[in-house]
Amino acid sequence: MQQSRTTGTRTRTVRRIALTTAALALAVAVPAAAAQAQSQPRTVGHPHGHAAAHKAHTSEPVIGSGSPQSTTGRVADFYGSYIDAVSDHDSRLGADLRSHFLTKGLQKKLAAWEKKNHADGVLRAQNVPTAWRVTYAGSGAGHAFTNVRLTFGGKGHETYRTLKVQSDLATKKISDIK
Repeated sequence: MQQSRTTGTRTRTVRRIALTTAALALAVAVPAAAAQAQSQPRTVGHPHGHAAAHKAHTSEPVIGSGSPQSTTGRVADFYGSYIDAVSDHDSRLGADLRSHFLTKGLQKKLAAWEKKNHADGVLRAQNVPTAWRVTYAGSGAGHAFTNVRLTFGGKGHETYRTLKVQSDLATKKISDIK
């Protein structure tokens, strides 16, 4: 059972990487096609908070994109993958993601918070979000700040929690979550 959950999460992670690669390819093709499309209506958006791709007059898929140089993009990548791991009950992958994306100091701080609150410190919750959205919130003093809005509950019964996430610009690692 654990093996199939791990495989499912890793498959989604590989799929996310493939979609990011496709988005980079589209980043070149879409502007050229859009310039030729004479004022065709466009829609922007993605239900999971990925950076939105434009939907031109053709049926182009909406794909997330990012950059390893973007701290906001890295926060989005972390939360998307981490929520997948928690949803799949893959604690090993969750721990690996924490180790890769979070500073050691934050990992220790989260362990203490989790012991005290009996909840997941990254999500600040006992249950798994049904959706997430990441937005840039500024930078200064060697840090970038990101808002992460987590959605809990089903349609018509949603509740939201917004986390303030701090990343170190030098390492691009997440150094605080409030």
